[in-house]
Amino acid sequence: MEAKTVSQSRSISTDIILPGQTNYHGTVFGGTLLQSVDKVATIAAMRHSQRPVVTASSEAQFISPVGLGEAIELTASVIWTHRSSMEIQVTGIVEDLLTGLKKQAVIVFLTFVGLDDNHKPAQVPEVIPETDEEKRLFKLGESRYHERKLKRAAMQ
Repeated sequence: MEAKTVSQSRSISTDIILPGQTNYHGTVFGGTLLQSVDKVATIAAMRHSQRPVVTASSEAQFISPVGLGEAIELTASVIWTHRSSMEIQVTGIVEDLLTGLKKQAVIVFLTFVGLDDNHKPAQVPEVIPETDEEKRLFKLGESRYHERKLKRAAMQ
């Protein structure tokens, strides 16, 4: 199984926020935004592993609201891999399409597991970080993996 660079599986999605996607504040529902995050992360995970995948966990940080008529650009990258799991970082940038002002809206870390034909965990390719930022995120992904492992052990 050949390792892949972060850029080989990167996935980008841009959408405009419409009235049916907003709450009474005029901002996008968090669940609607997370659904879009999960989709773009799924594409990155499947591109990387070339396997069916399932979301195992997610941790979201909402930074700025995304309002009606604004665009949201989501970028998903596989930042770390283990035997059958992958950590994907999704960043969301909101853009006011009338002024051009952009700001960070959300950052989400998701863990996906690659599946075999029997829907059991299957080996995924290693990820190769190339840039300094990718190397920093790779180390963060490894640390987050060990933290999740400790939390699972503490819950048993």
